[in-house]
Amino acid sequence: MLRNPPGPTRSSYAPCDEYGGRAHHREFQLERLKVGETAEHCGWLYYDADDQGRARRYWGEALTTATVLGDDNLAIMVLASLSMQASYEGRPRQGLALAQAAQERAVRYGSPMLQSLLASRAARALSLLNDQTGAKKRLTESMRLVERDGRGRPSPEWAAFHGHAELDYTQGLLYTEAGHHHSAVTFLRAALAHQDRTYGRNRALYRLTLSRSLVRAGEADEAAAEAVESLEHLEEVESGRVNRRLKEVTGLLRGVDTTAARDAADQLTEFAELSGVA
Repeated sequence: MLRNPPGPTRSSYAPCDEYGGRAHHREFQLERLKVGETAEHCGWLYYDADDQGRARRYWGEALTTATVLGDDNLAIMVLASLSMQASYEGRPRQGLALAQAAQERAVRYGSPMLQSLLASRAARALSLLNDQTGAKKRLTESMRLVERDGRGRPSPEWAAFHGHAELDYTQGLLYTEAGHHHSAVTFLRAALAHQDRTYGRNRALYRLTLSRSLVRAGEADEAAAEAVESLEHLEEVESGRVNRRLKEVTGLLRGVDTTAARDAADQLTEFAELSGVA
């Protein structure tokens, strides 16, 4: 004769309570992580819009979330972004420290592409600190790591943009800051050639930066042609950073006494006025 099993005791529910607590904790962490990732994305949008104060606040919130959750991937992404912003705003010493902090966290990931991206951020900061030797060393390291892509762990999805085009662009900026504008032109052309056409914002920025270097290298007519060609990309994107470079190039072309330069400056000005950039 079968007998009825005894009723459940309080201790019988303990594993369920523990599981429920863990599940609730995991759900809470996932929600917090989504909030942190959203804050990081908002930071990038405001950075690109050239609203650096708001970008910094959102990235600060994202970094706090990453620290609370112990999420290294989010922390590395935010530190890399803050390093980029610091260099952009003329705070290269802080940019270097942030890049190094990101590199330290990224070591255990074993991703050559991620380490390459972070080394390029450090190179940019060192260049702005007038440490051209250190910058060249970090950039060489970054290039070497790119060649190892596929041998280690893949890079995070957010770092997918990094590659040869980004490194050529960084090298071009390093030569620009050193005053070697003809050498900068070579690498900026290569950056444009390597850049995937789906990255319209980058193509616009690269072409305008190439135009700027051409003006400084004394190649005004070529600079004018590149500047005018950049308008094709500018129609596809809205970017405060790109608009700032547009104004800079327009001003440089206005200072050159050639027909091509004047015509290009007029076209850039007209575009800016029609698009509300001016």
